[in-house]
Amino acid sequence: MCGRFTLKTPERVKFERLVNTFDLDNIIPRYNIAPSQDVLAVVERESVREVTSLQWGLIPFWSKEAKGFINARVETIEEKPTFKESFQRRRCLIPADGFYEWERVGKISQPYYFQMKDGAPFVFAGIWDRWKSNGSTITSCAIITTTANELLATIHHRMPVIMRPELHDLWLQEDSRPADLKEILIPFPASEMTSHAVSRDVNDTKSDGEHLLQPVDPNIGVNLRLF
Repeated sequence: MCGRFTLKTPERVKFERLVNTFDLDNIIPRYNIAPSQDVLAVVERESVREVTSLQWGLIPFWSKEAKGFINARVETIEEKPTFKESFQRRRCLIPADGFYEWERVGKISQPYYFQMKDGAPFVFAGIWDRWKSNGSTITSCAIITTTANELLATIHHRMPVIMRPELHDLWLQEDSRPADLKEILIPFPASEMTSHAVSRDVNDTKSDGEHLLQPVDPNIGVNLRLF
C-alpha cells in the first residue's frame, strides 16, 4: 500500500503540455503527506492537461457518504465498482519524490523511506473522481498499488505504481485501452531505488519537516546522521 509520501522538492517537478501555469516554485516542501490532505495531480480532460489539487482518498461519485479510499489494487481495479469507472475514464499522475512504508516487528511498526537513488522526483499512477452532496463537491484521488519489488518486499508486500515519463501520455489520454494500461501498472525496478529506516515521528500526521528523513538505526530508533 501507500499511506504517506513526500514532495520535498516541488520545484524539480516538470511536466509537458500543461495548459495552466501552476507555479510549482511557490509550493511548500512537504515531508509527511497523509490521507485526507490535498495533493498535487495532473489530469487530462478532453485533451486538456493541467495541474490541479485533489483530496487524497477517492470518493466514488455514487457514494452516499464522503468515505475515501487511498489506494486501488491493480489486480481488481477493473472489477471493483469503487474504482472501475475512474480507471476507465479519470486517470491522473501524482508527483512525489519519496514514500514511507512500515515493517511490522512484533508490536512495533518501523517506518522506512523509499526514493530514487538520485533523489529525483517521480509520479504515482492514480485515478480520480468528483463527489457531490448537499451543495458540496469533493474532487479526490487514489494511488494505484501493485506487488512489491525486491527492495520493498523485505518490508511490505505492496508498493505504489511509479510511472516513467514515457508512459505519461498513455496513462492520461482518455482513449487509452484498459488492456494497454494494465500492462504498465507494474513494480518499478528495485535497482533504481534506495531505502532507509526513519524516525517513528512520521507516524504522527501533524509531524512535518526534513528531520523525518534522517536515517535511524531501526533497532534503537536513533539518528545515524544528518542529510
